[in-house]
Formats: sequence, C-alpha cells, structure tokens
Amino acid sequence: MIRKSMGLHVIFTLLMAMPSLAFPPADQPKPAPDAAYQKSFDQWEKDLVQDRKENWLTLAGLFWLKPGDNTFGSDAANAVVFPKGPAHAGVLTLQGQQVTVNFLADANATIAGKPVQAAKLEPDTADNTTVVEMGDLRWHIIIRGQRVGVRLKDLNSEAARKYKGPEFFPVDLSYRVTATWIPSDGKKTVDVPDVLGDINPTPIAGTAVFKLNGVEYRLTDLGGSAANGLFFVFSDPTGKIDTYPGGRFLTTDPVANGTVVLDFNRAHNPPCSVTPYATCPLAPKENRLAVAIPAGEKYDRTHGHH
Repeated sequence: MIRKSMGLHVIFTLLMAMPSLAFPPADQPKPAPDAAYQKSFDQWEKDLVQDRKENWLTLAGLFWLKPGDNTFGSDAANAVVFPKGPAHAGVLTLQGQQVTVNFLADANATIAGKPVQAAKLEPDTADNTTVVEMGDLRWHIIIRGQRVGVRLKDLNSEAARKYKGPEFFPVDLSYRVTATWIPSDGKKTVDVPDVLGDINPTPIAGTAVFKLNGVEYRLTDLGGSAANGLFFVFSDPTGKIDTYPGGRFLTTDPVANGTVVLDFNRAHNPPCSVTPYATCPLAPKENRLAVAIPAGEKYDRTHGHH
C-alpha cells in the first residue's frame, strides 16, 4: 500500500513538473488569423460600413399609402409628411398596387435627371425602380405584401455622417466552418417573418449542414444560390444580450464541390439595426440555432433600433 502511494506521488510530481503537457490552460489564446484573412475581413467590414452609409443610414422616412389620393410635402397638413423639402410637393395616387404622381411647381422634381410634372412610379419590385429626386431627397415606391409605401432618403443624413461603425466579437476561426450543401428540389418554401409582422413564404435553394464542437446543426438558405453565394438569416442565444435579437445575416461564397464555408465572423446585423425605416426579414424557426455563436457583429441595445 505504501509502495503504491509512493508510485502515485512520483507520477503526480512528474505531471506537475510538466504542466504544459499535462494540463494545458483552458483560456489559452486562439491562433490569430493570418494576414490574408485579416485583410479580407477588413475590406468586407469597410464595404459593410459603406453600404449602410449609402443605403440605410440615409433613410429618412417610410410612409404607407392609402388607396386614392395622398398629398405629400413637409407641411403637417399633408397625408404624407416629409421631414424636409417643399411644404406642398404634390399628390400620390394609389390604385391597387400602382402609384402615379402629380407634382406641384414647388417640388422641382426630376426623374433620371429630367424635370417632371407627372409620372407612373415603378416600385422596387419592378425591373427598373423609379427614383424621384427633390433637392437632397430621393424617394421611390416599395411594395411589401399588400402594403405600398414611399421610402425616403436624405443624402445629407446626419445619421450617416455620425455613424461610428459596427462592433464585432474578436475574430475566432473556430467559427469559420465548412458545411455540406444539400440542395432543395426547387419547390420547398419556408415561412419567413419580418419586422412588419408579415409572414412571407420564401423559396429555398437548400440547406447547409455543419458541426460545432462535434454537434450537427443546419441553416436554410433564404434567397441566395449555389452558383452566386448563399444568404441566411439566423438567430442564436447571444441575441438575448449581445447580438441583434431578431437574427443576423450571413452571406457566403458560391458552393464548391458540394460544400460551402460559413464564416460566422462575418455575421452582421440587418439594416433594421441602424434605421427604423427598413423592412427586414427575421430568422425563421428553421434557422434558430440552439448553440451560442459569439462571433460576428454585436448589437448595442441602448442606441440601436429594434
């Protein structure tokens, strides 16, 4: 018994003398991304910031039209009240989902650089959306389900000028995983909710199957393609505190040899995180992950939009 105890004591002493072999520290820092990855990530972040400044932080209003005539301008008596511009700009007429406009002289409106007094406005669901220019303002018609509205942009947006940029978790390459791609038959749809409260049946291109810490998970594509890159909206438990509660966006490179790389370091918040005038999709039940993904963009609940 004494001999056995002495043997255990010797083994324990040897192990303690070699802590790096026997007991590697649990908080050992993860390998840093190489220079090429970091350069690519920095460029991706720069493009994300530029997109937000040009397309989302410049938004200055979203106005749903009622059937018939809708007067518009900056005067509070209008049916549609712009935050700036001429007091009385004209009348928008909604018939079904078709919108026409008649401008008053004070509007000084142009379309494609040419002065205009009246026009049929092609919405964002058309091949060529009609964009109206009025000084610093740009606006066009959007269709969301049965809703038809005016999306207004201010090129002189204070929000765009003051935007400090996104905040990210530290890059962690363990959240850059290779998934198996399972294409759909082209007939399946999933119900995707949005911030307006609508449910939108959305055709899917397929499903990405991947593992984290040995556990298998799935994400369903919501609008991309295997040839051009996939698009996911997913949520995870970090949405309770650290990330956008409605889910984050993730895009990929094209599928290659039946696989696709999911880099969660590039998971980013939808436009609704920076403006109340976007109509973002939320994560469908198929893409609500049970595992926390502490990678990608964080969300500041004190200053962000919900």
